[in-house]
Formats: sequence, C-alpha cells, structure tokens
Amino acid sequence: MSGPGPGGAAEDTALRVVIADDQALVRTGFRMILTAAGIEVVAEAADGEEAVAAVRRTRPDLVLMDIRMPRLDGLEATRRVLTGAAGDPQVVILTTFDLDRYVYAALAAGASGFLLKDVTPEYLVAAVRLVRTGDALLAPAITRRLVERFATGPPRTPEIHRDLATLTPRELEVLRMLAGGLSNAELSATLRVTEATVKTHVTRILSKLNLRDRAQAVVAAYESGLITPGATARGD
Repeated sequence: MSGPGPGGAAEDTALRVVIADDQALVRTGFRMILTAAGIEVVAEAADGEEAVAAVRRTRPDLVLMDIRMPRLDGLEATRRVLTGAAGDPQVVILTTFDLDRYVYAALAAGASGFLLKDVTPEYLVAAVRLVRTGDALLAPAITRRLVERFATGPPRTPEIHRDLATLTPRELEVLRMLAGGLSNAELSATLRVTEATVKTHVTRILSKLNLRDRAQAVVAAYESGLITPGATARGD
C-alpha cells in the first residue's frame, strides 16, 4: 500500500484525537504536530488505564495508542475501547518495535492501523487523515509478513471462510487486493473503476462478513486462507 495522501484541513474539522504513550516527550511532540496541522488533541494518557478513561470521557474519533505502557498495555486498552458500539473510535497503534506479533495482535484487537514512532511529522498527519477516511494503514512490508505468518498453517477461523461464499467474484477480487496492501486509489487504478465504486465494494464486503473496518477484512482474508505467499495483489 502506498503512503498516505496529503489530505486537507477541511477533513479535520470534526477530527478529535487522544494520544496514549508513556513517554511525555512523545505525547508532546505528537500533540504539537497534530495541533499545527489543525487536528484537535482532546486528551493525553500515560498508560493504558488512563487511555481507556480518556476515551470514555472525551469520545474521540481516533486514538494514537502506544503498545508498551505501564499498568495496562496498548493492546488490552485497544480491546477495551473497541466495544463494537457505533461510537467507538478508530485506533492506530504506535510502537518502536517492528515485530510480527505486535502487528497481528494490534489488528486482531481491532486497530485500524499500525505506525512506527519514527515516522515523519508529515506522514503522521497524513496517516491520521487516511485512517479517518476509512482506509487501513498497512504498509506493504507489514502486509507481506502477515501473509507469511498465516500461510504456514490451516485456516484459523473456518466460520469466516464459510462467509466468503457470500461474496461475489468481484468482491473476492477486491478483498484479495485489499489484503495485499492496496489503497483505494491503487484498487481504483488496478480495477479501472472509480474510487467511489471501490468504496462500495469494500462496504459490501465488510457488511457481508460482519467486519468493523478494512483492517479486520485483511485479518479475515489471512485467517481464512484466502491469501497465500506469492498471491498478493502485487507479488509483495
């Protein structure tokens, strides 16, 4: 998947963010970057318990959630704030560790994206805007490792695999490409359809599989065995 697009200030009018990280300098830096871009930071949290409380108190649109925090780690905090309710925020996991187990655990917990803390300020802002539009923040390198992880064994959730039978051939094609790391723009170019059509396909896939967002669709594709090494959309 390509990097986040430029976005615009108009997109951020209603965008409210909580930053959860046990390092004060990281929180301060991220707050300054987002605030300068016109994105409102409504609360900060130094550990997972504070993060859960902040989310419940402020009801943000998005949470930047560190993985390694005291008292309650970011993965468990993510599970607690994503209750399945309509008002749940989107969560982007932050970490300094580019490790497979964190990638999968974060997505399985319901996170909509995964970022390393050394991203540039421009990329951070663009990433927040990207997730806000409903895209999943999954770099091709991360997607590739997820493929390798799930290709070594049988499908782990056969109930999801059975649900794939409800998808049309085109929807299955879109799901494979989505799981291969393609963005909406890349899907549009590859399939030679408009981005609006791509979004319609993605929405139908999520509805039929009873999934929350694109990231969960990616996990479902891997767990069902739909994707295997060498079968990603671009051979990553």
